[in-house]
Amino acid sequence: MACGSHCRGIPGTRLRENAAGARSSVTKLAGSGTLAAPVVLPREFYLRPTLTVARQLIGARLVRIFRGHQLVGIITEAEAYIGEKDLGCHAKAGRTARTQVMYGEPGHAYVYFTYGNHWMLNVVTEREGFPAAVLIRAIQPVEGVVTMSRRREGRDTRGPGKLTKAMGISGSDNCTDLTGARSSLRIELGIKVPESLVTKGPRVGLNTVPEPWKSKPWRFRMRETPPLTRD
Repeated sequence: MACGSHCRGIPGTRLRENAAGARSSVTKLAGSGTLAAPVVLPREFYLRPTLTVARQLIGARLVRIFRGHQLVGIITEAEAYIGEKDLGCHAKAGRTARTQVMYGEPGHAYVYFTYGNHWMLNVVTEREGFPAAVLIRAIQPVEGVVTMSRRREGRDTRGPGKLTKAMGISGSDNCTDLTGARSSLRIELGIKVPESLVTKGPRVGLNTVPEPWKSKPWRFRMRETPPLTRD
């Protein structure tokens, strides 16, 4: 799916200027714990190495406004895909209509269809012009739980196609700016997850991808799911 003008990004010079303040902004967010008022993760959060972003997305709140209802899930699993040299990454094919968003402004959604049945949600990372993204693989529903359960017919949301079904995420959300406070799809500061509760391992489903890419430990997963749920 080709991206619209909102997904073309901003000049690289502006991104470089923003990069100077990225570390301090993210440090403040990461160390704040759970806040009473929602805090949308800023663009600078995504303007960093993809592995760093993938790890720090564990515990963040994925928020979806669907048919007037707010659905929220804590991100419990995520995978990093980094550049054209990564043979597990779609960008290995270069810049195409499908991968165009990965080369754009960080903080946008890259949503694609796979296996003829599932939509997959990724978030674009790093500087404009370098194709990288994080696949959101699983969530723990914490708001709008009944709605998400109904959409999944009572089944879980531990899988990238499962969570998009639960939240009503589809190709129409491709290129969405996730950093907008009023966006119908966004990511907010959530809970701080200690290293002791996060595991790292190979990415899922790369059976035909050659080494070393097949075994790169670029998947981050929370050992335990958050206990809080409400509708």
